[in-house]
Amino acid sequence: MQKYDPDVPQTIYAEAQNALVPDRDNNSTKTPSVVEVDKLEEDDIFWVEYEPNDPRDLINYSTRKKWAITFVACFATFLSSSTVSAYNFGFRSMIRDLGCTEFQTTLGLSVYPIGLAIVPMFIAALSEEFGRWPLFFWSSIGFELCYVMIAMAPNIQVVIAGRFLQGCFSSTGATMVSGTIADIWPVADRGLPMAFFSLISIFMLGVGPIMGGWIEMNPRLEWKWIEWIQMTWAGVFIFVVAFWLPETRSTIVLENIAKRLRKETGNRMYRARVDKPNARKLIWISCKRPIPSVYGWDSAEAFFYCLIESISTIFQTLHNFTIGQTGLVFITMMVGSTLGFLTNFYQEKLYKKYYPVRGTEARLIAPCFAAILLPIGMFIYAWCSFPSVHWIFLCLGITIYIWGAFVVYLSVFSYLADCYGPYASSALAGQSLARNILGTVFPLFTQQMYRNLTYKWANTLFGCIALLMLPIPFVLFYYGPKIRMMSKFSRKAMEGQK
Repeated sequence: MQKYDPDVPQTIYAEAQNALVPDRDNNSTKTPSVVEVDKLEEDDIFWVEYEPNDPRDLINYSTRKKWAITFVACFATFLSSSTVSAYNFGFRSMIRDLGCTEFQTTLGLSVYPIGLAIVPMFIAALSEEFGRWPLFFWSSIGFELCYVMIAMAPNIQVVIAGRFLQGCFSSTGATMVSGTIADIWPVADRGLPMAFFSLISIFMLGVGPIMGGWIEMNPRLEWKWIEWIQMTWAGVFIFVVAFWLPETRSTIVLENIAKRLRKETGNRMYRARVDKPNARKLIWISCKRPIPSVYGWDSAEAFFYCLIESISTIFQTLHNFTIGQTGLVFITMMVGSTLGFLTNFYQEKLYKKYYPVRGTEARLIAPCFAAILLPIGMFIYAWCSFPSVHWIFLCLGITIYIWGAFVVYLSVFSYLADCYGPYASSALAGQSLARNILGTVFPLFTQQMYRNLTYKWANTLFGCIALLMLPIPFVLFYYGPKIRMMSKFSRKAMEGQK
């Protein structure tokens, strides 16, 4: 660091530790690595920024370190997804112990996505102003305590309240992980990390029921131990975040460096040159940032909650499965998400090939294929819902649907992250709001719908909805740039990438 001389302009270098500029390429020259202080314009201020090719800048971290951070962040997604689906496998013993109705226990499933829907609108914006790490850490502690609250609940009302709070705290794993990935990976390298994040999100929806089904079958464990066992996993995550997850938000790191320099030198004129929007403004625009057409895909993901709610009933009623065997049916979600993950490798090849021509819309080639899989999978699931049809065909329909839904899920995250760059968390929070509101509503009428329409026609209705959504990725693929230009935030991100 050079000593400041008030008579001449100075070049100021700041140490950079664990910091980056989102969506900046390693070879980019757009972000200046040195800052000149003109005494005539900004007298006595020391502006803090990065040295060129600083090895402590997260964008310059080794691939191994970046993957380590990605794995730790995705641990939050692991917990959030498994907690969603494991809960409803304890319904029988919960109804018996708490003296409640099936509808009341179903409310516990529905209120969880309310927290996932609302809270990201706040924490995503707060993370962009105050940093990722504090929200990861404190939300993980709250998430852990909610397991205790639910397991020790004296009545169903406490369980419902605990599930709502748990959904609020688990929203970190659903929203901020994508922002963390956008922080540390350049656009060109982001496809695989985003695919891994999406794989964990859906794969763990299958792991939760497998565990929950067999715990519920053990009369010495049942629903309380579904909570206790998951609580141990959440406790490990708190420890991992505390010691292994660094701050990844570039503006926060720069401010921390400037703060440390002020403390070490006693000179209060060190300032980080950062552009930080107001948190209240970020919360407001989170609701309207994402491209409206993307919201049409959210019903595909909301059907997850209907599948979670319906699989138990269909397989136990039509094929006399035990609760443990029903849990094994969720292996289909693991297989479908794995197929989607493998599909992403081909999508990445297509993305690199067509990006010079199609731009960000090159992310949407595989979703055009996935849009066809969604109605096919749901129609198979609908028209094989008979005792005379082997249960394996139901599993086939679920697998095809999850395969398509995974590709859609991943494309939404990757597409919005590319469109909104450093504000990816807020953009994804807006999209998460629509998705989880649908996830809240759908389970409340699923059982009544199956009773009134029968399994065949209820699932046919879902298949028709999926058929209506089929044109969405094609519209975005061909008209996406024009649609994105209507948003000033997406327009700014587009200009920054050129």
